[in-house]
Amino acid sequence: MGDEYLQQFLDETTWYNHIVLGYLLPTNLWYPLPHFLQTWLRNYLAGTLLYLISGFLWCFYIYYLKRNVYVPKDAIPTNKAMLLQIYVAMKAMPWYCALPSLSEYMIENGWTKCHDRVSEVGWLPHLLYLSLYLVFVEFGIYWMHRELHDIKPLYKYLHATHHIYNKQNTLSPFAGLAFHPVDGILQAVPHVIALFIIPTHFTTHVGLLFLEAVWTANIHDCIHGKLWPVMGAGYHTIHHTTYRHNYGHYTIWMDWMLGTLRDPSDEEGKKVM
Repeated sequence: MGDEYLQQFLDETTWYNHIVLGYLLPTNLWYPLPHFLQTWLRNYLAGTLLYLISGFLWCFYIYYLKRNVYVPKDAIPTNKAMLLQIYVAMKAMPWYCALPSLSEYMIENGWTKCHDRVSEVGWLPHLLYLSLYLVFVEFGIYWMHRELHDIKPLYKYLHATHHIYNKQNTLSPFAGLAFHPVDGILQAVPHVIALFIIPTHFTTHVGLLFLEAVWTANIHDCIHGKLWPVMGAGYHTIHHTTYRHNYGHYTIWMDWMLGTLRDPSDEEGKKVM
């Protein structure tokens, strides 16, 4: 890639920095910082706001506006449990944001297969590449998540932090990012590895990384959406109670193919019996 082409990526990330930081902070606090630190600060502030705002709105809707509609009163997590989840997530957030900042740095330097405009490849190839990207990420997160359970030291020192939330009344949308920082980064790494293998639209990549904050909130709200083949909260709640099923991220395909799928409908049938 030529310098002029790479400058497009730099211009775009600089624009993102100016939009987010320019609205949230006085210029003298962020403008003198090196570009990489500006990018990290932008990701940190945007990620924190997305996590907190989406989590608070989600909880307000399902626990208060729709109280006893989606979640029984005795299954609503306590404020103390949710505050602990926020505390764990906030401790990890600075480290989480290092990963997208690093991926943007590698993109700006031309080390990946990213492209700046969809028109460079065309819409049909773009959709094909996006599908391959999502399949790769699903495959990578499934195996990363599964190994975090199967390799005992990884579970003990990393993933167990997240699995203290193992009952419906301890899970909430705020648990979605309540991980040990290394655990959270490892599960997001497939998003970055994909950039070296699959031609990827830069803005789509950034959007999908931040969508993770919303998606992980969704799969921890304990509400079974019954939208096949989506790996919704009904499946993921089972994962938190059995520890050996439903490792998938967006869909149930990997669990179905590898024999680790447990369907919430089957669990409901057992309760009725």
